[in-house]
Amino acid sequence: MVRRITLGSGDPKRLFIGGLHGDEWKDTSEMLESLDAPTTGSLVIIPKLTDRAYISTLDDRYYDHGGYGVDVIAAINDIKPEIYLELHSYSDFDGLTDPGRIHRVGVPAYIELEDGVLIGSISPILRRACFSMHDVCLSFEIPAENRRSQRLARKLLLFTRDCVSKDEFLDFLLGEYPDQGNRAIDNYKRFYGIEKI
Repeated sequence: MVRRITLGSGDPKRLFIGGLHGDEWKDTSEMLESLDAPTTGSLVIIPKLTDRAYISTLDDRYYDHGGYGVDVIAAINDIKPEIYLELHSYSDFDGLTDPGRIHRVGVPAYIELEDGVLIGSISPILRRACFSMHDVCLSFEIPAENRRSQRLARKLLLFTRDCVSKDEFLDFLLGEYPDQGNRAIDNYKRFYGIEKI
């Protein structure tokens, strides 16, 4: 059983997860553990899901019996979060932001907000299995060992921690990062074949 930190109580329910594979936890766990309770509702944090070998969250094996994602699905089913966030770290900026990523690995490219901090959706495997299109499901990627990007990531985590709805998050994203936000939304709508989010 992975360690969970529960802060606050009630709705909306939020789940933030770090350390989803490999040694990402070295760049993300401390940041997640430093968060305190949201102003309303609850937040469950899993600061370190695993430190075992890297398997992509886009790979079905990640969620198979015995895979790391089994604990993710169990936590989602238990908590039933309306706001779900994965915090990853990376060393391959070009691979994650390549416009051809949709053809190469089957999902849209991440969008850089600033300072190397990237935003995207979570794995479609998990999204389709556990969430509705109305839930807030985010993936933030930060460059490994980059203090400047960690400051921005913390700001984003703090906002998402206190966010109460998809509309509030979208207003924030489009207000702070209009170009990047619109591109991320367009990617999402095209990928899932929906007209409005």
